[in-house]
Amino acid sequence: MPDIDDNFIRQRLMELAERSYSGYRYIYTDFLGMAELGIYHAMGRELAFVPSEAFGGTDVCERCMVRFGSEDFCGYPEDYPIRLLKVEAVQEKFADNLTHRDFLGSVLGVGLEREKVGDIFLRDNAGYLFVHADVSDFIRENLIFVKHTKVRVTELSNVPEELAPKLREETLVVSGNRIDSILARLYHLSREEARRLVQGEQIFVNGKTVTQVSKALKEGDVVSVRHHGRFRFAGEGGRTKKDRLNVKVEVYT
Repeated sequence: MPDIDDNFIRQRLMELAERSYSGYRYIYTDFLGMAELGIYHAMGRELAFVPSEAFGGTDVCERCMVRFGSEDFCGYPEDYPIRLLKVEAVQEKFADNLTHRDFLGSVLGVGLEREKVGDIFLRDNAGYLFVHADVSDFIRENLIFVKHTKVRVTELSNVPEELAPKLREETLVVSGNRIDSILARLYHLSREEARRLVQGEQIFVNGKTVTQVSKALKEGDVVSVRHHGRFRFAGEGGRTKKDRLNVKVEVYT
């Protein structure tokens, strides 16, 4: 993950918030990654003078735009400039086995910047891409191949049911309700590896960066772990005979 300039992100968010506030109009960022969104969430009090929220196309998207303004504040409703594209093989029997990296690489390969592309979901060897409205037509006209597979690109008017999150429930036995302990057990890491993830600002709980290895999770917390995945904390269970704690998590698959 490339380093981000925290001060630049903070200044940019403040600038956009002030533009929204002064003009009573909606202002949007491009798609932000988790680290950038962590900065946005940490600035809650500083940005409180204008309504704002983050959204990426569905409630489960990790890459989101931040929108400054609201219907009450601006006096009119407005949708996010987000479009959903379905990218699928023209002839499935000749298609490669396509991955998230294949779709992202091909989209960026037609000349787009990463911040114009949000989350990418894979279903049945098709890619569902949330993109900035400004580049939707460009992608449809220029994305011809993904890997060696000829594709067609369609803009969808609604989010299909197949993009609803799929959750796998697991019960973990841990020493206690600590995020490092839960991460280590869930992702088969050593406690030291789990601590390094937390201290390296690679963990986000409900969109906010977490740096305390002893942080306890609450039922309903959504935890994103860079390069590992995401899960929802479903609560604590009872204790074992050895006084260890059962916890339940729901892993996004």
